[in-house]
Amino acid sequence: MSDGNDQQFMFLTYGFEKPTPEIMAAWGAWFKELGDRIVDQGHFPVGFEISAEGQKELPMASDSITGFVVVSASNLEEAKKMATSNPYVSSIRGYQIMRMG
Repeated sequence: MSDGNDQQFMFLTYGFEKPTPEIMAAWGAWFKELGDRIVDQGHFPVGFEISAEGQKELPMASDSITGFVVVSASNLEEAKKMATSNPYVSSIRGYQIMRMG
């Protein structure tokens, strides 16, 4: 439960696997476990990269960033604990969010 002094962390999920009922159930259970600690969430159905070399489309693959969840946590250790219980496809990365301004 949030105490008003929480920080926000973004979890980025990596990897793509065609969803099965078991995968969807595992994700549903994880979201339920996080409950009101979830600030925002979503997935990335398409992607692109723009660099000095030009532009390219980013297909869904094992190394794709496929989604995100922003959570509220007391500290880094609590955020890590939340991420550890995630039913990730390939991996999950977490970053503390520092707002500008």
